[in-house]
Amino acid sequence: MKEKRQQPAAAARTGSPGLANWSKRRLLWVGFAAVLVPLTALMLLQYRWLVDLQYNSALAQKAAMRGYADLVAEKVEYFFRKNAERALNVPSAVLEKDRQDQLSYLRQKKKDIEGARLLFLIRFQDERIEEVFYDPASKQEAEPVRVDLLYLKTLHKYGKTIDSELKVDDSDPDNAVIFKPITDECSRLLGVAGMLVDTDYLRSHHLPDVIRKTLPSMPRQEDLAVLVRDGEGNQVFAEGDLKTLELPDKACEVSRKLPFIFRTWQVCLSSGSSTPEQLARANFLFNMTLSGVLGILLAGGVLLTFRTAAREMKLSEMKNDFVSNVSHELRTPLASIRVFGEMLRLGKVREASKVREYGEYIEAEGRRLSQLINNILNFAKIESGQKVYEFESCDLEKVIEKVVSTFRVRLQHSGVEIDFSKPLGSLPPLNIDGQAVSQAISNLLDNAVKYSNGARRIEVALKRSQDEAVISVRDQGIGISREEQSKIFERFHRVSTGLVHDVKGSGLGLSIVQHIVRAHGGRVEVESEAGQGSTFFIILPLRPDAAKQTTRSGPEAMEGGPQAAGEGKTS
Repeated sequence: MKEKRQQPAAAARTGSPGLANWSKRRLLWVGFAAVLVPLTALMLLQYRWLVDLQYNSALAQKAAMRGYADLVAEKVEYFFRKNAERALNVPSAVLEKDRQDQLSYLRQKKKDIEGARLLFLIRFQDERIEEVFYDPASKQEAEPVRVDLLYLKTLHKYGKTIDSELKVDDSDPDNAVIFKPITDECSRLLGVAGMLVDTDYLRSHHLPDVIRKTLPSMPRQEDLAVLVRDGEGNQVFAEGDLKTLELPDKACEVSRKLPFIFRTWQVCLSSGSSTPEQLARANFLFNMTLSGVLGILLAGGVLLTFRTAAREMKLSEMKNDFVSNVSHELRTPLASIRVFGEMLRLGKVREASKVREYGEYIEAEGRRLSQLINNILNFAKIESGQKVYEFESCDLEKVIEKVVSTFRVRLQHSGVEIDFSKPLGSLPPLNIDGQAVSQAISNLLDNAVKYSNGARRIEVALKRSQDEAVISVRDQGIGISREEQSKIFERFHRVSTGLVHDVKGSGLGLSIVQHIVRAHGGRVEVESEAGQGSTFFIILPLRPDAAKQTTRSGPEAMEGGPQAAGEGKTS
């Protein structure tokens, strides 16, 4: 009867295989649902989509046409605004020069201005004006052209202020002007720099280039016509289906006026009606798309199944490596303890200094065994969901000092120095499991020693950052590559290249560190570069309610990487 009563408890303690099988079944059901639910939903929605296809296609086409008209208008505006800014950026000092100097300035500074028929400078001086007109094409002075500046003359006469932004006057389409006031430090008008826009250049060069370069981005461009009309309704430029262009004005489905300059001009877009053959083709393509999506979902379900199997195989392999590494880790210190103990027992060492040295070796190897066994026992408790943390008020500084002191004794003959930097001010007592936090710090220090690659200095620091206590362990060892940094907190994972490959370990150290820190409501962060060492940070909240009292956590708490920067090595 006693044996029968104990069997359920034993099954509960070793229930991880059942948990694993349940997880596999759950993943299979998730994969099946991932295929079945979208497939059913898509089949139900397919009829509705087919009915609405023609209507939605028309809406989408019209939205695309509006976007295209806006794009053409924006490119025209950008072209003239950019060139005007370049051409009309004239210092006020230029107005003080004589005509020849002004022409020389325009000839040197304002050459190769596209879209400008003439450039001019006008200086207001009392009741008269001085003006210079320049032809960028011939690079010579040009005959004056009448420009309506009555408003600006009035501003100058009465000393009014004006901003120096670009302004336009396109009331005369043949002599559209972009000008920019030239002001003094008090924003009073001194003169004007302007350009007469080359309408022929816009009509024969810029508009055709803009439309022909952007038209291929439109869907069904072969059935699209683009028409530009001036303010009087005359055709300025046409591109696309000529039959559509022959339709009356009401066939212009989308229109957009040009901004900034030539504001009476209009960009019109029209498209022909879709034939039944085109609609049937669209329905066919739509159904093919649905079939493709369903195929992808089915393939995803199969891939999910294979991924689950591959993951289980990988985990099995990692556990085998874990057994091999732990066996080596146990065998090495036990052999050393046996040899030193045998020499002491046989009396082969009589000097007090040697006896003390051998005793220290035995103690150090014993501590190493204890740490390894503690890691394994803690991992087993975490895996079975039986890990319990007992929180109490502790002085974190004393906890760290005790761990550092223990490691200093262990490393006193290895030449490795451990420096501990205390915080500037005292920290309040923390509600923590002191033994668990000590183990986390010990695991980080053990990593730092293992992977120091000959470096003799390890730095431990404790400081306060707002409402958090930050423990850092910094080594000058081999660091870790970027490719491995996202995996190091996974259980059993060990870096497979460099010095790390030659150092034995269980692959549990950092996963246990992460579990302990998370149970305390904190997080682990790492900074590491290959060949430049690593710095591990344990960040614990100072709030007394951040950690859960008597916390139990299962194996899911050890999955995944760190919460912040998953970088570093594994022990």
